[in-house]
Amino acid sequence: MKKLLIILFAVALGLNLSAQDECGPSPDINQDGVVGMNDLLTLLSDFGEFDLDFDGVVDSVDDCFGVYDPCGVCNGTGEDIDEDGLCDDLDDCVGAYDECGVCNGPGPTIPVIDEIIYVTDSVFIESLDEWQVFEYAVDTLFTYSCIGPSECGGISTLTYDGHMYDLVAIGNQCWFAENLRNSHYSNGDSIPGELSFIEWDSTSEGAQVVYGEWSSYVLGGNPDEVANLADYGRLYNWYAVDDTRGLCPNGWHVPSEGDWTVITDFLGGEEVAGGEMKTTYGWYGGGNGTNSSGFSGLPGGLRAYLSLYFYGQGGLGRFWSSMVNGTGYAWGRGLNASETALVLYTNHKSSGSSVRCLKDSEE
Repeated sequence: MKKLLIILFAVALGLNLSAQDECGPSPDINQDGVVGMNDLLTLLSDFGEFDLDFDGVVDSVDDCFGVYDPCGVCNGTGEDIDEDGLCDDLDDCVGAYDECGVCNGPGPTIPVIDEIIYVTDSVFIESLDEWQVFEYAVDTLFTYSCIGPSECGGISTLTYDGHMYDLVAIGNQCWFAENLRNSHYSNGDSIPGELSFIEWDSTSEGAQVVYGEWSSYVLGGNPDEVANLADYGRLYNWYAVDDTRGLCPNGWHVPSEGDWTVITDFLGGEEVAGGEMKTTYGWYGGGNGTNSSGFSGLPGGLRAYLSLYFYGQGGLGRFWSSMVNGTGYAWGRGLNASETALVLYTNHKSSGSSVRCLKDSEE
C-alpha cells in the first residue's frame, strides 16, 4: 500500500492540478498550488514514520528532505570553489586576501624609500688651504606599501628616511599621525645635529635635536634621548622648516597657518580642537584628550632658546607652522595638558619644536 501511494504521488507530481480537481480530490493536500514532497510526507504520516532521504532523520521532523549545499540551503545548488566553508554567493572573497587585505590582490605595490645610503668624500681647496668633507648618496633602498584610505591618496603609511609613519585623514586633509623624526632633508642632505648650546642658539641654518640630548639640562620629562626619539620624534628649529631642500617628503609640506586653521575649524574651533587631537595617554594631571581625530598629538616638549634647557615634556606639544612672525619669530600651534584648546603661539626661530607633515593639496 505504501509503495503504491509513493508511485501514485510520483506520477501526480507531473500532472495538471486543475485536471485532477475535475476528476476528484486534488493530491495538493496543503493547497499551495504545487503537488510536492510535503504533500507526500503529509499523506505518509498517516501510515507511520519514513526516512526517504536516508539521512537518519525521520521525514516528519527532518529539516531537509535531501542534502544541504555549502551555503546551508536544502537541495541548493551553491558552490564553494575556494573550499573555505562559505558558499560563493555569500563569500566576501572567493579566493584569498593578500597582506594588504585585498581579495585576490597583488599585495603591496606602492614603492616607498626605506633608507638612503651615504658615503663621505673629501676635496682639498687650495684657496682655503684646507680639506672639505662632504656626504653624497650612493644607494636607495625601497620596500612597497599597501593601498590604503583614499583620503590620503591611496596609502595608509609612508616610509621616509627609514621610518614608517602612520597617516590619518582629517576632513579633506591628510596628516602624518606622528611627529617627524628624519635627520635628512628630502633631497638627502643631512640636517645638522649634536650642536652645542652656543652653536644651536647662534645658527641661522636648519638644525635638529632629540629631547634630553643634553641630559643635565632637562626640566621635567624623560632625559633618555633614545626613548624620546622613539616616542616623540625630533625637535627642529624653524630654519629647518624654511629650508628649500624640504623638511617633509616630496608631495608633503610643513603646514601653513592657514592649514592649521582648516583642521581647527573642522574639529569644532580653537577651544575644543586640542582635546580631539591629544592622545588618550601621556599627558600630565589627567590632561589626556580623546584623540577622536586620529591626530595622536603627544606632549613632546621644547628645546628652549637661550635658556640651555629642554622643558615641557608631558605637559606641552608644540608644532611649527611655515609662517614667520616678524624678524626672529614664527607661528605655531600648541597642545597643553591643562586645556582642550589648540592654541596659536609664536616662538623664536631658534627654539626647537615638533613638526607634522601635511599632504600637498591636489587642487
